[in-house]
Amino acid sequence: MRYFLFLFGLTFLALRQACMADAPPNILLIVSEDNGPELGCYGDTSARTPHLDKLASEGVLFQRAFVPQAGCSQSRASFLTGLYPHQHGQIGLATWGFRIYRSDIPNLPRSLKGAGYRTGLIGKLHVNPASAFPFDSHKIASANFQRSQLEQYAREAKDFFLDGDGPFFLSVNYPDAHKPWINRIGGLPKDLQTEDDVQVMPYMGITSDRLRELVAGHYNCMSRLDSLIGDLLIALDESGKMNDTIVIYIGDHGADMLRGKRTCYEGGLRIPMLIRWPGHIVPQIRSELVSTIDLMPTLLKVAKAGAVSGLEGKDLTPLFKPGPVEWRDHYFAEYHTHAAAPNYFPQRSVRSDRFKLIESLLPDTIHPDYEITIDKLHETYFEQTGKELDLRDLIANATPITKAAYRLMRQPPRLQLYDLENDPHEFQNLANQSEYAVIQEKLEKELEQWRAKTKDPLIDPLKLQMLSKEVGSVKKKSVGKNFTWKYPEYLLQ
Repeated sequence: MRYFLFLFGLTFLALRQACMADAPPNILLIVSEDNGPELGCYGDTSARTPHLDKLASEGVLFQRAFVPQAGCSQSRASFLTGLYPHQHGQIGLATWGFRIYRSDIPNLPRSLKGAGYRTGLIGKLHVNPASAFPFDSHKIASANFQRSQLEQYAREAKDFFLDGDGPFFLSVNYPDAHKPWINRIGGLPKDLQTEDDVQVMPYMGITSDRLRELVAGHYNCMSRLDSLIGDLLIALDESGKMNDTIVIYIGDHGADMLRGKRTCYEGGLRIPMLIRWPGHIVPQIRSELVSTIDLMPTLLKVAKAGAVSGLEGKDLTPLFKPGPVEWRDHYFAEYHTHAAAPNYFPQRSVRSDRFKLIESLLPDTIHPDYEITIDKLHETYFEQTGKELDLRDLIANATPITKAAYRLMRQPPRLQLYDLENDPHEFQNLANQSEYAVIQEKLEKELEQWRAKTKDPLIDPLKLQMLSKEVGSVKKKSVGKNFTWKYPEYLLQ
């Protein structure tokens, strides 16, 4: 009898484990603001990120992960819909009234709710209209750039973890490392970094003591973010649901530095992406070209939710195990605007394993965001220290190659071509050079085919002209209560 009970117990345990293995996992999506791969696990020696480094060691680290547009609302709308901004319509900031074309565009919370998931959001959504994203719960809805009650994020998350037994999808969105770069708040980080502890991101090509002091603020934000994510992962562990949860960490785009956010350069588009799923992911580093538009098809697959047609991303699950995988050869991105007229400069880009092509749709005109970015960085530094930061002087005294890169950034030609193997930070434009003609022609063709396949409305010169006129006319956020953008109507015609 005792032997029979023993066998019964083993059988029951095996069946229970099989059922658990077959059950759809919980999903915890962690999103940070305005940071690229400034983490220790990505080899950044200025970073102090032990919790995220540990998360990377327990899952897959995507060495070359990107967003489709380096802007907050645009990027968030893309990972929530699996579409490029020109497809979903959120081509600028939600705070300036930009919005997705249609409220019925499929999105993650709606699809996962349909698959039986309990859905929650902590932190900002930053996509219009919010009603199109039917989260069951939304806590700390503000952007919270002043970083009030940061400990509340993990508390709210733990309450959500424990609020039911079925599978859940929770997106936790932190304010760090967005400006203002607050060095310490709530005792975090415990150990402050100064200009002596950090290096300027190499894609800027300039440095000084004062610029490093500004950059130190960014790294202090990253250290605080790491501590808060550590608290969140402890809360998940204490809920007893860690082993049944796939954890994803991404940044929404690169840092708000020169040649970073609001550009098609690698400094704006490249982000950290870490995924841990106990029992399903072999810890490893992958070098494939992946994008945040890959998250929606991946999560629908692991959640056993219904497939959504028309998604541009790829299911990442084949990359969860070691070994070669047939994958994309090219990654595409774009830019439209951020606020409105002050940032408007539409671009499209494509990169292969080695080369990158950027096409400016309004070539040889002054990029309005160039001077604005310089002025805002000076303003941020002055507010924090009371000292001047003359970035124009730093640029004027930089190497000839760096100065040329900044001149090109200020007034871009139609095409920019970069060899990312020999020039990873995109300082030497190789476009229209005879020895690279074949490579340039191939990338131009890839970009043209992608724009046609994804029905990029700005292929039509008339629509580009209409959008340029409309966005260019809006210079202030306060445009009146009755103001509504017209572009969703004519871009979709």
